[in-house]
Amino acid sequence: MSQDNPDKAAASPEPDTTTAEGAPAPAPEETTAAAAAEEVTEQTTVAPEEDEDVVVEELDAYVVPAGTVVVTGPTLVARLGAEAFGTFALVLVGLGIALYTGLSQVDGLAVALGFGIAVLAAIVAVGHVSGGHFNPAVTLGAAIGGRTPWKDVLPYWLAQLVGGILAAAILFITIPSTLPGLITQNPEDTAKTFFTNVANGFGEHSPLATASSGQVEFSLVIGLLVEIVLTAVFVGIILGATDRRSANVQAPFAIGLALAVLLLVATPVTNGSLNPARSTAAAIFSESWALGQLWLFWVAPLVGAALAGLIYRAFAAEPVEDNLLEEDDAYVTTDDVLVVSER
Repeated sequence: MSQDNPDKAAASPEPDTTTAEGAPAPAPEETTAAAAAEEVTEQTTVAPEEDEDVVVEELDAYVVPAGTVVVTGPTLVARLGAEAFGTFALVLVGLGIALYTGLSQVDGLAVALGFGIAVLAAIVAVGHVSGGHFNPAVTLGAAIGGRTPWKDVLPYWLAQLVGGILAAAILFITIPSTLPGLITQNPEDTAKTFFTNVANGFGEHSPLATASSGQVEFSLVIGLLVEIVLTAVFVGIILGATDRRSANVQAPFAIGLALAVLLLVATPVTNGSLNPARSTAAAIFSESWALGQLWLFWVAPLVGAALAGLIYRAFAAEPVEDNLLEEDDAYVTTDDVLVVSER
């Protein structure tokens, strides 16, 4: 055929498929791919030299297969909002009832039940969002007990203080200006004097000292002991009632009733704190002595909560960090999901 058409044969020679050493030469496609790879390598090597400001981000990627159970929880903002709301409700109801006990013939039982029912209702309402702490001592005890992340302690404390102070401020501004002087027959008494009745105190400012005109009082040591022991019992009940091995549906009632009866014990001694947020909110709008004695109502509840957390950690088998009554949302993926995260 090449002899019949010499021009075509000369123009289209058969490709040489051997190298100088006799090995097969790479196919044209392979040569092109190799050249392209070399070109890409050269570009990626040279690019950083041309622009030193280029930042290369490294990403981690993995695939979540279909049918995987994915568990998500409330955001931090939602949990802090729930804590602020719950503490607001607790302080508003408890201090609101206590503030006018002398006028409405309401006794200590009503005040204790007010605090207990308020915390019960708040737990039912938003406990599934934040865990239902509403008390810095509870948050600390839960963290020590391995039930709450340590990174949430300070944000929870801040939210609880904001909620409590806001509730106390609302109660304070609603006090009629002429009411304190009318009750005490002293025109110099102010709303701050009237609000001091709900502040926590010891010694000459304990409720027993006020009722006995200073003849009998509970000392600093007694106030410290009572607040430590009662807070430890309260936090211990919370940790036990919200444990995964317990019937959590009954936990709000156990917590609310426990707070009520424990406050009945503490009220004659210190006016019943067991909650630094409650004490701080009342002290801010009271006379100066309340702020001077406020340290006890932070130290004692936190020490009691720490003891409860340590005891729970020692006797509870493998406590799970489930943040008390907080509930997670679980769903099953229907398709493969690519998850990309920055290193």
